[in-house]
Amino acid sequence: MNNLQLKQKIIGTCHDILDAKADELRVAMSEAQKAANDYGPPRDRYDAFRSQLLRKRDMYGQQLAKMNEQIEALDKIDPLKPFNEVTFGAVVITESQRLFISTGLGKFEVEGQVYFAISGIVPVYKAMEGKKQGEEYTFNGNKTKILDVF
Repeated sequence: MNNLQLKQKIIGTCHDILDAKADELRVAMSEAQKAANDYGPPRDRYDAFRSQLLRKRDMYGQQLAKMNEQIEALDKIDPLKPFNEVTFGAVVITESQRLFISTGLGKFEVEGQVYFAISGIVPVYKAMEGKKQGEEYTFNGNKTKILDVF
């Protein structure tokens, strides 16, 4: 499998993770709304239980909006565009780890290898931003060599 095929698999896996999380949030939001509806109209002006249920629904709605923003950011990445430097959308292989610069999803696995999806605002990305294959970057006092970027 070449690098661009691998990148397509990585993006697909990230999409699957985000879609699953978004579905979970939709279900939780719907259940919170259903619980508020089943409880009925407010008993009085200060019905704390109903307000709590609606706040819960709104919290899930806010989380879903953030999840949709991550999905939109992932959609902006062209899986067929190769990169030769560390930037948004690049897959970076270092001596110690494999990174996908996209959204902050964390750890996932593709083709038996562990990858970390990180956003462009984390400090490790800032340390390696703009570097190319073969170059080194320093993060937390440790020098690390970039083995591949695509």
